[in-house]
Amino acid sequence: MNANERELILKDEVFALVSCAMEISNGLGHGLLEKNYENALAVEFSHRQIPFAQQVRFPVSWRNVKVGEFIPDLIAYEQIVVETKTIDRITDLERGQVLNYLRITNLPVAIILNFKKPRLEWERIALTQRSQPPTLH
Repeated sequence: MNANERELILKDEVFALVSCAMEISNGLGHGLLEKNYENALAVEFSHRQIPFAQQVRFPVSWRNVKVGEFIPDLIAYEQIVVETKTIDRITDLERGQVLNYLRITNLPVAIILNFKKPRLEWERIALTQRSQPPTLH
């Protein structure tokens, strides 16, 4: 696989969302409650005419039985889970949670936006296609 084949999916969309988050981080500052940033993102997405939905409900099932639901902060462009945080730093715990969110929503990409510190921290997470497990003989 060469570099052209590894082009990031939804790259422009992710950068547009991060731009919104940077604008909010610069304007509101850091360290507020996560809900404040989620709501500010909704306002900024509307202002920039970025399609989004807030607090969409997705069923969580086990053995074809609904056992709960997952409610992401925001879904942008009908394809990107947007997760707001105010934590010390993004760790493997948050990355793992977001991977599960992608599996539940069946969406390809998520971004974690951390507004805890003066400089916005963000990460893009993509769910890669898993190959079929080998057949055991």
